Amino acid sequence: MPYLNVWSSRTNCLISEQELASSSTSVFTWRRTESWVLAYSLSHNSTSDHVSTRNKPKFRNQDFCLRTEFVPFRPQKKDSFGPSFALTQASEEKDIDCDVVKQNSQSFTSGEGGVEGFTCVQLEEKGDLSNNVDYGDVGSEEDEAGRVKGERVDVRALAQSLHFVKTADEVDEVLKDKVELPLQVYSSMIRGFGKDKKLNSAMALVEWLRRRSKDNIGSISLNVFIYNSLLGAIKEGGKYDFVDKVMDDMVSEGVQPNVVTYNTLMRIYIEQGRELEALNLFREMPKKGLYPSPASYSTALFAYRRLEDGFGAITFFVETREKYQNGEIGNTEEENWEDEFAKLENFIVRICYQVMRQWLVKGENANTNVLKLLTDMDRARIQLSRAEYERLVWACTREEHHVVAKELYNRIRERDTEISLSVCNHIIWLMGKAKKWWAALEIYEDLLDKGPKPNNMSYELIVSHFNILLSAARKRGIWRWGVRLLNKMEEKGLKPSSREWNAVLVACSKASETSAAVQIFRRMVEKGEKPTVISYGALLSALEKGKLYDEALQVWKHMIKVGIEPNLYAYTIMASIYTAQGKFNIVDSIIKEMVTTGVEPTVVTFNAIISGCARNGMESVAYEWFQRMKTQNITPNEVSYEMLIEALANDGKPRLAYELYVRALTEGLSLSTKAYDAVISSTQAYGATIDLSILGPRPPEKKKRVQIRKSLSEFCNIADVPRRSRPFDREEIFTAQTKGT
Repeated sequence: MPYLNVWSSRTNCLISEQELASSSTSVFTWRRTESWVLAYSLSHNSTSDHVSTRNKPKFRNQDFCLRTEFVPFRPQKKDSFGPSFALTQASEEKDIDCDVVKQNSQSFTSGEGGVEGFTCVQLEEKGDLSNNVDYGDVGSEEDEAGRVKGERVDVRALAQSLHFVKTADEVDEVLKDKVELPLQVYSSMIRGFGKDKKLNSAMALVEWLRRRSKDNIGSISLNVFIYNSLLGAIKEGGKYDFVDKVMDDMVSEGVQPNVVTYNTLMRIYIEQGRELEALNLFREMPKKGLYPSPASYSTALFAYRRLEDGFGAITFFVETREKYQNGEIGNTEEENWEDEFAKLENFIVRICYQVMRQWLVKGENANTNVLKLLTDMDRARIQLSRAEYERLVWACTREEHHVVAKELYNRIRERDTEISLSVCNHIIWLMGKAKKWWAALEIYEDLLDKGPKPNNMSYELIVSHFNILLSAARKRGIWRWGVRLLNKMEEKGLKPSSREWNAVLVACSKASETSAAVQIFRRMVEKGEKPTVISYGALLSALEKGKLYDEALQVWKHMIKVGIEPNLYAYTIMASIYTAQGKFNIVDSIIKEMVTTGVEPTVVTFNAIISGCARNGMESVAYEWFQRMKTQNITPNEVSYEMLIEALANDGKPRLAYELYVRALTEGLSLSTKAYDAVISSTQAYGATIDLSILGPRPPEKKKRVQIRKSLSEFCNIADVPRRSRPFDREEIFTAQTKGT
């Protein structure tokens, strides 16, 4: 393998193709046992960008050996995808890079201009190797064996002297008295200049070589290796405007591009965002009689990655696999295609993972695309690892991603016995965000049954989802589902707090389910949960609606006994209860007690009293409490006027009802259609004379209040919970102790 360039610590990049002597093999031998690496060597047989033997150009007669100095270098971890396939090593959060491998020395220059990229080279006769290792015969296919007497050349100093040249004349001034160097030295210097963004120096060196070739000076001539090195320098320097000129020069010099040339051009096109043109170059190689190398296939796959075309990448890989299995590719001895193809499989997996992750981040048709790509991967027998599935789950952050997250979760559960608890918690959170609370509960149940054991975060997330469901049940009066949710929580080892119990109590109160409210309250106490003022208020409201006034008084006394201070809601309910009983002296005491304790009565309190009077045929008393509101500096609202107007109209007092309606209009209130119709009907029934024009037009119908639903169907749709096939069992509200008594 080529090691003109020392491997850098970055492993997610393409290796640099070395095309200096494709026919020879390399043998690496350590001079010491410590961790050293060659600054460069004469190894030319590349498994990454192998030039097919059918298209190998021959070197001029030139056998030589290089004695290389060694440079300390930290041992690198072995690239999991091999040097010929470094593209496939992509980091989790970064896109796969397509750079040429950097030398260990970051550039020729370091510090204040010192040259780091080269070392001294000792040119010796091949036969004099008594004290040196043999790095192999470079000219195994050459006609003659050229030999150079031992003359030491300091390549590092030579590169430094050429580092700032801009013309061929300046190069000639430096090199005119130098011994002719091996081709590898020129090629490596050209690439090094590209790394240092000194493309002018590289171009000047190539132009100098062109002049010598035309003037027949020396044995070095411009060939495909020099041009490939120059293209590599252009890529390193990002000076893509020079690509066309270099290619034109190759044509004019009669130099035929090889696989390395195409690979380099493909990478340049990808860097320019011309991925489709890079793929066209790949398809063009067989037409030119060239056989793509493993790096060619990896570069083509990388083009699909840049296009975010996961479907195209899979199709390309499947076609490549079929060719490999049919023996159409991978039948050269110089390339270990068995290993290379395994790396291709790893690479396509990485591409699919990163493309799906990018789709999820962008959020454009992510669900459809990700699910379809997962299906295509299954058909192509390509599987992500558990870690990659979990990282994709973390990329699911939008509500609509819950479909993908659930699919990924199922795949992990089907393939592996283990799954990250944090991933499960993330899915529970996402399901709640998408209002898929029952699906979140299923994840939690899996944690209990299959593991890993849920933690506090799991507990808090699932309880928060139950609270959302209970809140929905509370608002709609769906007390049955509230009871079932409480039962489900206890079944899963979740202890409902007073908040959950109160939600069910309020739902029972709204649904006027007095018996259920009593049982839920009793069960709450039996479970060791201390009732709050909200608990007592909901129970008092349910007892009032059931006209269980004596029981309500007992609850009130118990609340006071246990030291719970009544709030406005509790006081209002008790005032309404005593109003229904006609005990207005106690109602008056309650109002005074409220003022004394600092709980100021509101319009809601007086509306409850007025409504109680109206329902029980005490219209005159209702009017008195309406007038009393003024003494308390409380302004009546629409409900106050509407309840009183309807009561007076039904009591045969159309004139007073009319006056109240006009007063409400004067105060800028918008009364309901029902109040308007009550005034008109009462006036007509009792023959009262009024000016209807003052009432104005009939007000529009107001939106109806939310109906208390005793059916579970609508709530099941809203809350995304499963329906029960059997009728609700009322015993569900009882505890085991209650049922046993």
